[in-house]
Amino acid sequence: MTPDAATSADTAATPGAEIARSAAAAADFTLIDRASAWFGQLFAASAQSDAGADAGGAAATGADPAPAGATLLGAPAEAIWLGVAIIILLVVSAFFSGSETALTAASRAKLHGLADRGSRGAASALALKEDGERLIGAILLGNNLANILGTSLATMFFTILVGESGVAVATLAMTALVVVFSEIAPKNYAISAPERAATLVSRPISVIVRIFAPVVATITRAVRLFLRIFGVDMDPETHVLALDEIRGAIDLHHFEGAVQKDDRDRLLAALDLGEREVAEVMRHRRQLETIDASLPADEILAYCLQSTHTRIPIWKDDPENIVGVIHAKDLLRAVHKLTEATPDGWRGVRDLDIIGLAMEPWFVPDTTSLDEQLRAFLKRRSHFALVVDEYGTLQGLITLEDILEEIVGDIADEHDSEVDGLTRLPDGSLLVDGSTTIRDFNRATEWSLPDDEANTVAGLVIHEAQTIPSAGQIFSFHGVRFEVIERRRNQITRLKLKQLPRG
Repeated sequence: MTPDAATSADTAATPGAEIARSAAAAADFTLIDRASAWFGQLFAASAQSDAGADAGGAAATGADPAPAGATLLGAPAEAIWLGVAIIILLVVSAFFSGSETALTAASRAKLHGLADRGSRGAASALALKEDGERLIGAILLGNNLANILGTSLATMFFTILVGESGVAVATLAMTALVVVFSEIAPKNYAISAPERAATLVSRPISVIVRIFAPVVATITRAVRLFLRIFGVDMDPETHVLALDEIRGAIDLHHFEGAVQKDDRDRLLAALDLGEREVAEVMRHRRQLETIDASLPADEILAYCLQSTHTRIPIWKDDPENIVGVIHAKDLLRAVHKLTEATPDGWRGVRDLDIIGLAMEPWFVPDTTSLDEQLRAFLKRRSHFALVVDEYGTLQGLITLEDILEEIVGDIADEHDSEVDGLTRLPDGSLLVDGSTTIRDFNRATEWSLPDDEANTVAGLVIHEAQTIPSAGQIFSFHGVRFEVIERRRNQITRLKLKQLPRG
């Protein structure tokens, strides 16, 4: 054996000694340099051992030895490039994960405000949120491509380094890297500042959505067809109602203590105007104050003076035949004019033409929504309307104040009589007038009695009992104990309510 061959054999037979000598020579390196040198020389030693074995086998068979594999920084070049590709794919996956969270969590209202102030990123984010199905499809497609490709490359990478156990090592390593760096970290950042993150990623995501649009459309059609087999019919035009989002946000902030109860009630009441009808808040015809047009003028004047209302309907021949509405100011002007124009003063009031002073009555259907009626009041510059049913029968009246009270609560002035339909008893129960509306009762007590089938507390009892109860009868439903205290003819006028313990 020649000296060179002996030296080569010694080197191949003792890779540990070569590593030790290299580590000693790198004693002055930094910690990172030492680690890099150690791994590089470990790979080099492994490659030299493999090359020596290949050379021995070739010598035994008389074949030419195979050329050594290419290396980069002391490691197999293939492994280095695979590692770089894996890192890039992890970054891409993190981008898609953070973008999904940012664009779904960002508030439309805040993005709209930013877009109004000139933010192009916010405007692009709003446009993306308009078609949420295509947005989510493109993001999920890109994210899954990055994760699957990264896992495949990691399997190849660790197989090169550790052999057959590379699959298990790749599974554990990629799970940790994807969860920490590509899921939790970017999503936590996006959820902490969703609007800012959405404006940053909206433009590149817009490009990706356009690129993936044909593929996403095909996948979406396939998904709908698949779900239809199981009886699930997807409606691509279905969106969450903005009003429901606002209601949910108001309730959430009230629960967290940021919005007071009175503020919550006013905000929710304003949003509910479109879902409530005039019949729910009107003053019933049994409570109306009307004037017979055939009465003498002095009696009509006396009646108007003692009334707490400024507008009073006038009827002729039949109480339901409303021919006009008299306004107190118009009556006062006419009386003043007559008393000044006639020599005998107040005797001139007898010549008062009440029908001529009255305004033409305005009739509205009882099914009109409060939102529509409010707009009609503002458009006509009127505060007073008579309510009729589908047959034209007078049902009651509604005023602008009635609608406003649905939002801000009871509005009382110095001429209103204080009528409280709710009294709290020492045992925690409540005495309630039967005519108290369920909406007012719930707002005053924070209970949740349903008002879908009845407008008043008495109406709810009659609906549930399917009869008109007598005084003393007790019912329990909706978690409340109802006791009828007083009944007049066919009308329940007084009830006692108490919440039942939750079992």
